[in-house]
Amino acid sequence: MLNRCRNPNVKGYKHYGGRGITVCEEWRSFVTFRDWANANGYSQGMSIDRIDNNGNYDPENCQWITHSDNIRKMHADRRAKLQEA
Repeated sequence: MLNRCRNPNVKGYKHYGGRGITVCEEWRSFVTFRDWANANGYSQGMSIDRIDNNGNYDPENCQWITHSDNIRKMHADRRAKLQEA
């Protein structure tokens, strides 16, 4: 999450940091992020998901979902964009 938003040398950066997606200041501390994750549904095998795909990584815009649900959501977002065009 931090790398893909902050490091232009990381694969996928253009889809995150390159689009202006950031990680909130409080989550730059692992302990703070871990505590939020544990209090908000994290378990093994879950992926962090931005509710608003154009929004930042912050407590109000993130949730934990399964990897397969994350893939389904990604494909649905792509279909919606194609229909808008």
